[in-house]
Amino acid sequence: MRDRLQPGSVSPHSQDPPESSPPASSAPGPAGAGPGDDARRRALLSSLRQRHAAAEARGDAETRQALFREAVALNLPPALWQNR
Repeated sequence: MRDRLQPGSVSPHSQDPPESSPPASSAPGPAGAGPGDDARRRALLSSLRQRHAAAEARGDAETRQALFREAVALNLPPALWQNR
């Protein structure tokens, strides 16, 4: 005979609903959202500038393209980090 669930009980086969959004700490926020965000943004821009300058000096188009994709994912427009 099958076990019957009591009203209000949860099936052992049910799953927790997926989270609708990532935790606030991992989602990029608006500029100036907090003291750590500004420092992080400055560090990211500095890193992109350095790596872009090195890639340009080597004539490395593949690395420059990868940096562009990274910057897009981080929501950092090229005008902020490209040395042009």
